[in-house]
Amino acid sequence: MFFWLSSAAAGLSLCLLVWVFTRPVAAKNEQAPEYFRPAAVKLAWPWVLALAPLCGSFISWPARQKLRRHIQVAGLDAACSPEHIVALQCLAFVVAAAGVSILMLVSGSADLLKSLMLGLSVGLVSMWWPRRWLGERGRHRQAMMLREFPFLLDMTTLCVEAGLNLQGALQQAAMHGPQGPLRDELRHALSDMRAGMPRMQALNELATRTDLRAVRSLVTALRHADQLGMTLGPLLRSQSEQRRTERFLRAERLALEAPVKMLFPMVFCIFPCTFLIIGFPIAVKLMGTTF
Repeated sequence: MFFWLSSAAAGLSLCLLVWVFTRPVAAKNEQAPEYFRPAAVKLAWPWVLALAPLCGSFISWPARQKLRRHIQVAGLDAACSPEHIVALQCLAFVVAAAGVSILMLVSGSADLLKSLMLGLSVGLVSMWWPRRWLGERGRHRQAMMLREFPFLLDMTTLCVEAGLNLQGALQQAAMHGPQGPLRDELRHALSDMRAGMPRMQALNELATRTDLRAVRSLVTALRHADQLGMTLGPLLRSQSEQRRTERFLRAERLALEAPVKMLFPMVFCIFPCTFLIIGFPIAVKLMGTTF
């Protein structure tokens, strides 16, 4: 009698455990957005959404503001919040710590205390991965925007010199410019202008979302020109030339950094193989003459 009761209780507990861990996957509206590149983020997104409400109370206001700024730079503010990033960190900690601890216990290479300590250490290190993924996505997006910025600025300059006002020139640049994150942000700013937001405030929001020094410099120059009543054509032309010069200097700096980056694989991978190929016949001849 007690055996059957305990078996039923164990089966019920197992069903409840499976239900708790698989319930987020069954939700229809809890799928990761398509532009989430890492497969791990897409697989973990249902559990991230389930943990996000619990993690919101443990985020301080400065940490929330910093995470929100990084999310904006990464272009994920439409589908991601600071709670999601913290929940992803907690999930990475739990999965890494539990996986390493169970693996060490099953293999028998360490006792329970050492396995737990090692699992906690690996879990704490794994919490760094979501922040790193977010930062790398933001830096990659900023690099793409810097490549697109001179061309969009040239189009805006040509439209202004042809007789359009600033907003009309920006609309033409957003319509005919190259596809990329900068054009999307420019369209966002134009949508804010059409919704009633003042033009300079929309451009300031654009500079905040991109977090690029070049865009901030352009917005500052446009604000000063608007206040002083200056002509926009020469100002935009000088900004365009400066951005193009900066892009050339960036390319030149990356070209000069290439030999330094090649030094490590040459010293530790190529040179030992070369010395081994050259020195092996000499060593064989010396050994032959010696013996």
